[in-house]
Amino acid sequence: MRTLISVAALLLAVLIPGRADAGPTLLFEAETGKVLYSENIDDQWHPASLTKIMTAYLAFQDLKAGRATLKTEIPCTELAQKEPPSKVGLPIGAKLTLDTALKALIVKSANDVAVMIAQKLGPTYDGFINRMNATAKRLGMTRTQFVNPNGLPDKRQITTARDLAKLARAIVKDFPEYAHYWAMPSFRLGKRMLGSHNGLLKSFEGADGMKTGFICDSGFNVVASATRDGTQLMTVVLGEPSSADRNLRAASLLEHGFRQYGWKQLFNTDTVDNMPLAPDARKARSIRHTVTSWACGNRKSANRLRAAKNRIKRKYSKTYGRKKPKPAAQKKPALKPSKKPQAASATKNKNSVSYVFDN
Repeated sequence: MRTLISVAALLLAVLIPGRADAGPTLLFEAETGKVLYSENIDDQWHPASLTKIMTAYLAFQDLKAGRATLKTEIPCTELAQKEPPSKVGLPIGAKLTLDTALKALIVKSANDVAVMIAQKLGPTYDGFINRMNATAKRLGMTRTQFVNPNGLPDKRQITTARDLAKLARAIVKDFPEYAHYWAMPSFRLGKRMLGSHNGLLKSFEGADGMKTGFICDSGFNVVASATRDGTQLMTVVLGEPSSADRNLRAASLLEHGFRQYGWKQLFNTDTVDNMPLAPDARKARSIRHTVTSWACGNRKSANRLRAAKNRIKRKYSKTYGRKKPKPAAQKKPALKPSKKPQAASATKNKNSVSYVFDN
């Protein structure tokens, strides 16, 4: 066990503090808000589709207050139809039930459906944005401002890792009856099966939500949740250069949290609410130049950053990873020569041995 913890600690040393350009991160217990790890949690960031967590929060509010039901019809408007992907792509006038709209919002991360919900429940678009900001203020999200319900690029749309943690905790505490929406890996809409962008739902033990987000200026973001043995941990990861990096960083933080949780946290009194505001917290900035995406226009720089990080991880994998398996023993030559000898290239491929380690 001690060896496993040491290896995990070394892996975290690679993944967490080593990158000078790393975005804000926060690891915390959902029930108490106890902070297990934090980095630049008050730096402002563009939330991208993490905005939709607040959009869903307001929809859940209306459901709880009786102002809407899961069968309430949400029509597609001209404004909604004009929104860019990710989207469902409904024609003007087509309708979804609020139940289906919530699945499209959370699982598919549909930008058009976010606008549909805002216009229907607002009761106007601007009214819904006002409700989003009023709710953020009530929840103590002091460094957050919303100007749209889906997180599409706008310099004025900002938040922080701490504020997103407060929102995520409020979702868990106030609306446990809707937890299944966040845990859905996919859902069916007509003849289409629409999948979640949250890769942890299929790859991480105990993963049960929440939401991913991406625009070029913010990088790849996620608020992720996992529960093991009755303990729910959540992490906020912002500004990763790719979806794979986002998944790896979030999984590493959660795994670290579950390994370290228990008696080692008995004397930890830091929470999402009581940690002092960082005096050097920065305003939002674009990290487009670090993002590994053709759409963001600077793939070469991002690839160089990833290559440097992978070299470091391979170094630790060779030192602390599993031992290489021994090559399979070669068969003894037959007494009689084969009538059809194998080609040299085939023999080489047959006897070659390669070793693959997790990066």
